[in-house]
Amino acid sequence: MVKAKKAAVKGIAAERSRRTSTASGVPKVTPQPPSPKKAPAKKVAAIRKQVEEKGKEEQEQRHEEALLLDLGGQRQRWVNFVKEQSLSTEEAAKLLLDSLIVCVPSEYKGLVKHSGGCHCGSVRFEVWASSDLHIFDCNCSICVKKQNRHFIVPASRFKLLKGADNLTTYKFNTKKAQHTFCKTCGVQSFYTPRSNPDGYGISPHCLDEGTVRSVHVEQINGKEWEKMMKEHKTIRSMSQS
Repeated sequence: MVKAKKAAVKGIAAERSRRTSTASGVPKVTPQPPSPKKAPAKKVAAIRKQVEEKGKEEQEQRHEEALLLDLGGQRQRWVNFVKEQSLSTEEAAKLLLDSLIVCVPSEYKGLVKHSGGCHCGSVRFEVWASSDLHIFDCNCSICVKKQNRHFIVPASRFKLLKGADNLTTYKFNTKKAQHTFCKTCGVQSFYTPRSNPDGYGISPHCLDEGTVRSVHVEQINGKEWEKMMKEHKTIRSMSQS
């Protein structure tokens, strides 16, 4: 009996609710959570492009840093060159390699261009030679006095850039050797050796840094010059192109 009464009460309540909803004319709607707003397609594309560009820049930077590790003493010169020219590492390398292929004569293949000069800067020159230098250390009277260690090149591979009017020459004995030096600072950065009058003897310690890979020093007996020249097998040929 009690259960029947409870069922009747629930039925009456449900009927009242249905009538109220129908009378108002508005069906009861369960509220839904608001859907998230979608970003405009253009904005999404712009963000994606920024991410891709940043990733590309980071990749190029890592590549450039890896290359810089092997540049040794030329690292800062390379960095400055790339910045001044507003080039990527690949573009700068291509520019330099293309210019070398066009500008370097076939006779200079395997050689590097060294630059150097005196102490005050009045005399400057450039010379094509190996990056691995063969240095002569002579014990003749003048070479000992001025510590004249030098390597020999043909005249065609040497170019005086400036300072011709600031050079003076000392000669003695046979007067075949021309010991040229700067009038201002007194430094001999190159000279014409008696052994090779058709070439130049270059002072390796007067070269700018960065182009010399190794140095081999050979002692020669300049005190007995004639005998040394007869016995030495290669020194004469070093000034031949």
